[in-house]
Amino acid sequence: MFSQTKLEGLRFMDKEENKTGAAAKSPAGLEGVVAAESSIGDVDGMRGVLIYQGLNIHDLAEHSNFEETVFLLWHGRLPKRDELDALRAELASDQKLPDEVLSLMRSFPHDAEPMDSLRTAVSALGFYDRDARDLSREAALRTATRLTAQFPIVVACIERLRKGLEPVEPKAGLNIATNFLYMLKGETPAEREAQIMDACLILHADHELNASTFTARVVAGTLADMYGAVTAAIAALSGPLHGGANTNVMKMLLEIESPERAEEWLKDALAKKKKIMGFGHRVYKTEDPRSFWLRRFSKEMGEAKGETRWFEILERLRQLMFREKKLYPNVDYYSGSAYYMMGIPLDLFTPIFAVSRIAGWTGHILEQYANNRLIRPRAEYVGPRDVPYVPINER
Repeated sequence: MFSQTKLEGLRFMDKEENKTGAAAKSPAGLEGVVAAESSIGDVDGMRGVLIYQGLNIHDLAEHSNFEETVFLLWHGRLPKRDELDALRAELASDQKLPDEVLSLMRSFPHDAEPMDSLRTAVSALGFYDRDARDLSREAALRTATRLTAQFPIVVACIERLRKGLEPVEPKAGLNIATNFLYMLKGETPAEREAQIMDACLILHADHELNASTFTARVVAGTLADMYGAVTAAIAALSGPLHGGANTNVMKMLLEIESPERAEEWLKDALAKKKKIMGFGHRVYKTEDPRSFWLRRFSKEMGEAKGETRWFEILERLRQLMFREKKLYPNVDYYSGSAYYMMGIPLDLFTPIFAVSRIAGWTGHILEQYANNRLIRPRAEYVGPRDVPYVPINER
């Protein structure tokens, strides 16, 4: 939870007087500044460890499922069987969009960016949730459940409507990952493909105070409703410095075309000082633990589809980038190729990120509501002072 001590720490820690009496400079992008206390997730960048509510991401990716992970993020513990069954039933009961929202989505331009369509649709959903402005724990959990259930439906509808196709109703008895692929394509996906999607949703569900999660908490801190906070988070995620990197990685692979061209392409890109997408991370100083699983999924999907060149290019670039820059791949490096081999359009990669991250966003919003204080840090003023006003005729 945010505490005044921690929040004011945005100023205290970085504007603290040094021995000469001068104020220390605030770090760009608040890098390294502790802005909150939270029990939801933690990133150990030096050791490459990610945990959700104390559980290692490797254990969750190997043994858990997305619905169980959602419960964990919201309640701080793994569910018992009856609790998981109850959550699944609640999610299933909320798998329907209001007719008014679906009608609105039909009016969206077919060439609209899917993240813009998602942002607009989610904002509109707030009109039709009677609990939207009730910020009690019980009501907020109902809203979080609705949003988690409706996100994959919205994203699937965006894709089908822009292709001139009718939306596909979710199928009873399928989990979120399987239903998403079913609604997207109109056919039940292969079992392993659905399992990989489910694991990808787990891996992207939370990542501490990333830009979109911090945005959600700032908005929730004003006691705005959950739809407003989540809409703001979607807007933050839509920026190319946050979401979209896996799309750009796949565009890079399509440009390179073959493993044989990887080294030449990279040398030319580095010489031109181009940013190589999918490498490096603000927090991790070693391998991103999520990329361990996504590398495996990328390889497996390529082999299953008989198209291994994308994975081969990725591996060649990974070796070269470590040799040249000592950089490790991040979560975005392998995920795009796995989605691409599932037949998912490139511009849906970031909306799929949101289908997963809604679990973390809502978990943080619930935590913010539970012990709220308006989030209001200070800025380091660097402008002039004592500037005299000059009448307009004398300027």
